[in-house]
Amino acid sequence: MSTDTTTTPHLTIDGTRPPSRDLVADLHAFADRVEDTQAAVAVLHLTGGATTEQAPLDIALVNKWERALRRLERLSATTVATVHDECGGVALEALLTTDYRIGTPDVTLRLPSGSGPSAAWPGMALYRLANQVGVARVRRAVLFDVPVTASTAVELGLLDQLAPSLDAATHLANTFTPTPASDVAVRRQLLLEATTTTFEDALGRHLAACDRVLRGGAA
Repeated sequence: MSTDTTTTPHLTIDGTRPPSRDLVADLHAFADRVEDTQAAVAVLHLTGGATTEQAPLDIALVNKWERALRRLERLSATTVATVHDECGGVALEALLTTDYRIGTPDVTLRLPSGSGPSAAWPGMALYRLANQVGVARVRRAVLFDVPVTASTAVELGLLDQLAPSLDAATHLANTFTPTPASDVAVRRQLLLEATTTTFEDALGRHLAACDRVLRGGAA
């Protein structure tokens, strides 16, 4: 059964926007809509290269932005992203929090810029990249500002699927069918913690998730 696009929350993020209080508010409003409507799928439309203009930032704002992204990463809905053209800055940071990513052949992924034209912003995007892809496979992109093409992004698992056009990518996102299981947030969290949690610490959480599945099956 296809997703009902009339109730599916959508949010567009332009990578040329710097982190700001308005952008943080947009992310929280989007998360509120997902939670209030109990949506099964939420869609983000991402594009725009990282801005070269240095907006006024302070560490408190950066913290709020990272926490808004973390909230997005923990939503109970399956998050689907469409990506086209150059995608960097805040758009790339949002992309790395999503569950399923659909790009077009012209996609180029670039890390958020730091204090110089080729300096990667040392935010949590680096943490997510290292955990999702591995240090060796993203080292050049992180250290030397090497753009990641669409085909390479698919190879690395940063994109899940390529669509021939933006319209096709949007259609796929709007008709995305999520898994029938209701615990996507639990399984996502177990994956996110897998590389940083010892077996002994992880065992209890995995057993609790298994028990939840078994109880659901018995019901």
